[in-house]
Amino acid sequence: MTDADRQRLRSRLLTLEPTLPNPAIGTIQGNCLDIIQHLPLGSVDLLILDPPYNLTKDFNGLKFARRAVEDYTAWLDQLIVALKPLLKSTASIYICGDWLSSASIFTVATRHFVVQNRITWEREKGRGAKANWKNSSEDIWFCTASNHYTFNLEAVKLRRQVKAPYRTQDGNPKDWETTKGGNFRDTHPSNFWTDITIPFWSMPENTEHPTQKSEKLLAKLILASSNPGDFVFDPFVGSGTSSVVAKKLSRQYLGIDLNEEYCLLTERRLELADSERAIQGFTNNVFWERNTLAVQKRNRENADVQ
Repeated sequence: MTDADRQRLRSRLLTLEPTLPNPAIGTIQGNCLDIIQHLPLGSVDLLILDPPYNLTKDFNGLKFARRAVEDYTAWLDQLIVALKPLLKSTASIYICGDWLSSASIFTVATRHFVVQNRITWEREKGRGAKANWKNSSEDIWFCTASNHYTFNLEAVKLRRQVKAPYRTQDGNPKDWETTKGGNFRDTHPSNFWTDITIPFWSMPENTEHPTQKSEKLLAKLILASSNPGDFVFDPFVGSGTSSVVAKKLSRQYLGIDLNEEYCLLTERRLELADSERAIQGFTNNVFWERNTLAVQKRNRENADVQ
């Protein structure tokens, strides 16, 4: 972003003065614990909670330091206690963490929510370790405010290539279909994701944020656990991916971040989303495996022709 971009984008940020619009759709800079006191109770359909993990990390000059597990658990509990009144009784909650943070997440989540599942997703990147296993996965804890919640199974199926295509006795494909790009099956989504790519330099969505999640990852969460028009809230919005994807998928959204640069980055990406609605890895309303971009392109072109 240029300085001119920053100056222009600052006017797009929401402020508490005189009052926040209702619903507040956009981005707010500040401490989420202060700002959520001004948000309406019982208004959030989907909470995306991606706080700093329990490790030392520099976020554009703002540092979060690793602490004892008990201290991180207490910090996370304080955060969720503050956020909980904003949730509808039918709300879903996704809490992100690494292997160490997950110990605290499970402890706190079981106090306040119904823990439905833990998603583990494989990271392609990561440094090797000399005296330990390489850390190449992260967790997302799926929780709900009650046993009444949204889960759109058909919206998050994964299209996989069929390597051994079984056929019925009459010769028809069994649970798969043949296309110009190959044989594929739409499979039920599991809690182990191997199809996520961390944004890198050649991807349009890539930013300089150190812990950016991919649009594809957020699209899975948003499509599964909300409906068009629902309100998606991310109190640690970072690079803005949750707000951008919510916008692309016709949800309402609000993101908060302490760092002004990240808030401005979020608003810039939201501007771009007005004209660029595509989500890499999600083509013709279905998720695809990694390394299938060429097939996805042909599939998209065929759909356009039809």
